[in-house]
Amino acid sequence: MGAKRSCVFNYRARGVALDTHANSTLSNYVTSPVEGGLIHALLDEAVAEVPDACAVRDAVGEWSYRRLSELSHAFGNWLQERGVRPGDRVVTQTPSNRELVAMFYGASRCGAIFVPLNPAMKAFHLESVLKNADPALIVAAGANVEPLREAATAPVHDVADIWPEVEALDERGAPPVSAKVDPDDIGVLIYTSGSTSAPKAVMGPHAQVTFASHAINAELGYQPDDVVFCRFPLSWDYGLYKVLLSCIGRSEIVLAGEESDLVLLRRMREVGATIVPIVPSLAGMIATLAGRDSEPAPPVRMFTNTGAALPASTIDALRKHFSGARVVRQFGQTECKRISIMPPEMELEKPESVGRPLPGTRVLILGENGEEMPVGEVGEIVAAGPHVMPGYWCAPELTARAFRRDEATGELRLHTGDYGHLDADGFLYFEGRRDDMFKRKGIRMSTLEIEAAAMDIPGVRSAAVLPPTGKYDLAVFVEGELEEHAVLRELRLRLEPQKVPAVCRVVDDVPLTLHGKNSREALVKMLDGSNR
Repeated sequence: MGAKRSCVFNYRARGVALDTHANSTLSNYVTSPVEGGLIHALLDEAVAEVPDACAVRDAVGEWSYRRLSELSHAFGNWLQERGVRPGDRVVTQTPSNRELVAMFYGASRCGAIFVPLNPAMKAFHLESVLKNADPALIVAAGANVEPLREAATAPVHDVADIWPEVEALDERGAPPVSAKVDPDDIGVLIYTSGSTSAPKAVMGPHAQVTFASHAINAELGYQPDDVVFCRFPLSWDYGLYKVLLSCIGRSEIVLAGEESDLVLLRRMREVGATIVPIVPSLAGMIATLAGRDSEPAPPVRMFTNTGAALPASTIDALRKHFSGARVVRQFGQTECKRISIMPPEMELEKPESVGRPLPGTRVLILGENGEEMPVGEVGEIVAAGPHVMPGYWCAPELTARAFRRDEATGELRLHTGDYGHLDADGFLYFEGRRDDMFKRKGIRMSTLEIEAAAMDIPGVRSAAVLPPTGKYDLAVFVEGELEEHAVLRELRLRLEPQKVPAVCRVVDDVPLTLHGKNSREALVKMLDGSNR
């Protein structure tokens, strides 16, 4: 079973039980919970309703819901033949393609914990992840196979070698996978970005993952005729949950992360993309390509954004080039998946808000002493509800800081470390992370407001701000064709004097993490290099 299996029971022993209680408000949105909230049961329900509809497509081909289900059973059987048991971790480091989706559902069927890693994860972080996850088995692809064999103690299999074996099991008519899986059981570990420290794994029990998926879809409304064009790796929760949302909506998901940026719009047209998940960098690329393209726009009805706020110019360009498309704002963390969504039909209302809490969940704004803040007052954003995960895998100290129980009710709450406020209608406004907020020259400010002011400058495509440290003063990095002194001059017209950075650097590209966020680690290195 593996020594690390005991970590789950340690959480229960210290009172951090898995929150699987039903919330009556969710019944207004989800009318038929699926087999107690199991991840693979979402696929089973889709197969029962639309077996021959296209479920997943990649650059090579497509599978129906029926075919995806068959291969997920076959992979589950393949895992069981190799001794994988409920609770064992199955690590994957492969491209985000059809096979990886089948592996996700197949691991769920046999009760294993699915651990998808980004193929681009470097050795420095990979070593700490393998030590933490303690996998029973690893599936990798291409250039990742040999480094994993050198670093891991568990068996490492090349997906190119094993997939014919999986297909052979299906052809021989292997029986459906049989394993006892409970909604309380962990179904997936999602390792968060390790740009500034070792990655940590958010535990995703079946119950929380399926609740969050249903609640998100209650706001976004995926439909059977939707085609979801996903450029993000399934190692990121933003990509992985698109698989589940597409399943709930009986939609088709197109996994397009391996395809060239140069054919992006053409591919969106070919597949008939109607829903496109974005982050600001991808949104800017799509808007630029659409502005140069003479062909009819793909039939996109909805863009869903996360990661950081979209510049107003990018939103305007998407609306211009994709007539009738909604640009949906969202806010969340892997630790509860999603916190708030601006309903698509309210896209133009409350333009500064990141939406309202998910159905069946709550958002609290708490002050320094844990008191609830009045409407309009800024405090820490705290999430509560059945979507709050139980903590970090084998990291009790980190868990205790972020996941805390209310002393009066025993309710598990996620303390996000993000700051914001609620308005009188219950809509959330994001002010910044704890690390984004700082004092300079006696004035409290946020990197986000400075970045927003920079992106308001004509000619600036993207911006990132580093808060002051003992070594450096406040610095801003921008993509664009302006001179550095011109950027600072424009910022003086938009910000109080204390908020104007001391340093500006114009760069070809603002460096991003694997998840599309500004990479502060890379920015610091750039600043170091410019001062040598």
